[in-house]
Amino acid sequence: MKKATVELKDVSIGYKHKENRRCVAEGITASIYSSELTCLLGENGVGKSTLLRTLSAFQPRLGGTIVLDGRELETYSSRELARTIGVVLTERPDIQQMRVEELVALGRSPYTGFWGRLQDEDRQATAEALRLVGIEGLKNRLVSTLSDGERQKTMIAKALAQQTPVIFLDEPTAFLDYPSKADMLLLLRRISREAGKTVFLSTHDLELALQAADTLWLMSRHEGLHIGTPRQLAQSGALSRFIERSGISFDPDTLTVQLTERPEQYNQR
Repeated sequence: MKKATVELKDVSIGYKHKENRRCVAEGITASIYSSELTCLLGENGVGKSTLLRTLSAFQPRLGGTIVLDGRELETYSSRELARTIGVVLTERPDIQQMRVEELVALGRSPYTGFWGRLQDEDRQATAEALRLVGIEGLKNRLVSTLSDGERQKTMIAKALAQQTPVIFLDEPTAFLDYPSKADMLLLLRRISREAGKTVFLSTHDLELALQAADTLWLMSRHEGLHIGTPRQLAQSGALSRFIERSGISFDPDTLTVQLTERPEQYNQR
């Protein structure tokens, strides 16, 4: 049974530096549920990454309250957060002389104590994470030799090895080819259902999100935040207003984006 794992109450996000304050989005009141894949959509610069960093406690909120599993986010210690939230950001780690299996095993650090010695359960969690993401064959490769897509899969496996109830991902499919993008979203949806995890990710892969997501968060500079199933946001017109412009239309019945301007029309200009 799903439950509201993350609750935002009148939350404002942005940046503070000394006396300077820049608000990116405000008045966010919403919940993220377990056993669901929730996808965050929005144009560049609208605040998707800022929201994810704020929810992950990497940067402070400007206002409002964030409740994680019944407790305010600020009351968690670093160790408690590491056992509750797994995070995959878009930054590419610069890691030298470390094998893939070793990097994925770092996801076990909240459980291994000061010396970081792996027990059988840690090795099993690492192996299972490698298997779930489909990179068992890469486990002995140096991270520095991986392609962008392979490295992204490795970071996702590290988050899975952490075995947290909540996983936040910022553009997890950014460096993957199309079949791998689809596989990754299906994997994350399956994990949310089978393990009862709360999976919340930002993405620009609109059409894949429309097919894979249980819930969409659609952030807009002009309209704020719309939340609902893909079908609900299509029927309300929110998706059409977000997607449609000259040469691009959205079909709310089939949840597909269509190009209405033919290439030959463009060539004739």
